[in-house]
Amino acid sequence: MKVKRNTLLLIACFVWCAAGFNILRIGVLAYPDYLGIVNFASSLIVFAVFQLFIFGKLVKKHSTRIAGYEEERHFFLKFFDVKSFAIMAFMMTGGIALRSSGVAPKRFIAVFYTGLGASLLLAGVLFGVNFGKAMSAEGA
Repeated sequence: MKVKRNTLLLIACFVWCAAGFNILRIGVLAYPDYLGIVNFASSLIVFAVFQLFIFGKLVKKHSTRIAGYEEERHFFLKFFDVKSFAIMAFMMTGGIALRSSGVAPKRFIAVFYTGLGASLLLAGVLFGVNFGKAMSAEGA
């Protein structure tokens, strides 16, 4: 199925928001026993590291790539490249294995997943912002 170029940004928005919401939910549900300044600060650090060094760059990279497409219609999965899909699959598999194995303590799940999920969710929102900008530029 082919979609308009800018629709790829909207698809990325929905995919990343859904992933971010689900990971954030897991973290928040694990948090009640670990409420405290140190844990909140740790979650904030996790959020900042992922946003500054990974997801923020990823949003810029893929938004620029999509904007550079000359053809108007593209396969709907082209919101990512193969490398990004591989990274996503690795992260999902690792996260599921980590939680189901019981290796990671619940406190780690609470702190890390809350920061990671919030960063993923923000990445989705930023894809949505880029979609809005592309649509308004297209209409101008």
